[in-house]
Order: sequence, then structure tokens, then C-alpha cells
Amino acid sequence: MTHPVPRLLTAALASILLVSAASAAFAQTAAATAPAAAPPPEPVRPIRASKIILVGDSTTQGGSGWGGRFCSDHVVSFVACINLARGGRSTSNYRAEGSWDIALAEMASTIPSGTRAYVDTYVLIQFGHNDQPGKPGRSTDLATEFPQNLRRYVAEARERGAIPVLVTPLTRRQFVDGKLDNDLEPWAAAVRAVAAETHTPLLDLNADSSAAVQAMGPSLAAGFAQSPPSPIVAAALLTGTTIAANMGMPVPAAPAAAGPSPSSAPAPAQNNAAVEPMGDAKLSFDYTHLGPTGATFFATMVTRELAIAVPALRRSLIN
Repeated sequence: MTHPVPRLLTAALASILLVSAASAAFAQTAAATAPAAAPPPEPVRPIRASKIILVGDSTTQGGSGWGGRFCSDHVVSFVACINLARGGRSTSNYRAEGSWDIALAEMASTIPSGTRAYVDTYVLIQFGHNDQPGKPGRSTDLATEFPQNLRRYVAEARERGAIPVLVTPLTRRQFVDGKLDNDLEPWAAAVRAVAAETHTPLLDLNADSSAAVQAMGPSLAAGFAQSPPSPIVAAALLTGTTIAANMGMPVPAAPAAAGPSPSSAPAPAQNNAAVEPMGDAKLSFDYTHLGPTGATFFATMVTRELAIAVPALRRSLIN
């Protein structure tokens, strides 16, 4: 007669082995279906940002020049673009009023650790319009004071670790018999000479803008202004010779004066000093300041010139 105990032990052992095998199979299945462990996060790379500072007059500032569109449309997010240009400023009064000190502070900006906030800081400097004669408190001597002021700007920017870039003055859009009257060429020539002497990158905006405006002619170039011309001015543009920009605009009545009748009197010439005041330019038609179309056109021109003159900035510019 067979004893029942060995059979009970055999059955119990079989049950234990079966449970162990099932547990092992479950563990293997769970291991196969479990998501892989996430890799450790990559270390954060510090940003390497650059800065562009614009220094100049109303033809560079926002609202009446190319600078606003340049900063908003032509630099990538890794570039801080600061427009410190101000209307009516020359190489003289921009410094005298303290605007240049503000620009110098921007060049030397640091982060809390004390290191420089920007890998590179570029300073675009454009003057000339208000350095011309006829603007008391602004005008400078072309042969001596104007180039010396530019040299100081270049030297002091470099002392702050910045990279100065000189810009020749944007052309006005005045014509005589179909030919552009580029009265800013002597000041542009002075800027070129200082750039060559100091080995400073140069944007020859005067030469390029003059060529573009000459090719367009007075009527098409008038579309760069902040407002349309009056019918009288528009008619003069068709003749190829510009007249005073405010001709035909409403003016207060004045007593009649003896002299040639209005029909026989020659059209008055443009007085640029009167339409290029200290402060923001009045929203009107003139041959100096830029509306949205002009700002877009010349901001694109500056961007192309900058990419050529400063190759290190090419990847940071949007053409």
C-alpha cells in the first residue's frame, strides 16, 4: 500500500515550481513592456547674444528714419537692437546733451555676475544732416570739427569694447533738371575718410541711396516721404525740379506784398533747416524724412550693406 505523504509533497512541490515559473514569466513580460528610462537632460547652453546700437539723427530714428524698421524686421532674436538716434542731432549736440553717454552705458552693459551681457556690441553711427551750416547749436565745421567728432565716437566706442560702424548720411530727395542734388556728399566724403583712417567698417548709405533715388526720379522717390505732396509740389516733381515741400499746403493768410505776381514769381527753394528741427520730425511731406515705404526700403539697404561690411553679423541679419 502506497503512503499518501510522498504524493502530497510531490504535488506541493509541483505547485511551487508552477507559481515560480509564472512569476518569472510575468516579470520578463513586464520588463519587456516597461518604457525605457528617460535619458538625462542635456545641460543648458548659455545664450550668446549680440547687440546693435543705432546712433544718429531723424533719418535713423524710428518714425522718420530707417532705424525702426531695421530693428523690428532685420535682426534675429539673438540680437538686441537699440535705437538711440534722435531728431535734429549732429555730431556736436548729440554728445553735448548726454545722448552719447547713454550709448556708452549701453555698450558697457553687464549681467549680475559682472561679465559682459553681450558677446559683441556694434554701434552704427550716422550723422551729417544737422552738421551742415544754418542750424545754430547743431552745425559743425566740415573740415575740422565734424571729422574730429567722428574720430572721438569711434575711439570711445572701442574703449568700451564695442565695434563702431560708420554710416554716410542718407541722401535727401531734391532734384534740379532731373538730377539729384546730393548736397550731403561732402559730409559723406568726410565720413569715408575717417573710416579709412581709423580702419572702421563703413556703410556708404549716401552713395547707395543716391544711386537708388536718382534711378527712381523725383516723382517715384516722393513716395518715400511721410505724407503725399501737395498738387503743386507733385506737378513740379514731374518737371524734374523740386520746389519747397510745403508749397500748396494751407498757411495762415498774410497781407499782400508788392512784387511779382504769384504766377510769375519763381517757386521758392527748399529750406532744409526749417523742416529738420530739433526733436521728432513733423508728419508731413518733405525731401528728408521717411514714411513706412521709405523706411522699409532703406532699412533693407542698410542690412545688405552691413552684411558685407561686417561679415560676422551675416547670420544675425534678416534680408
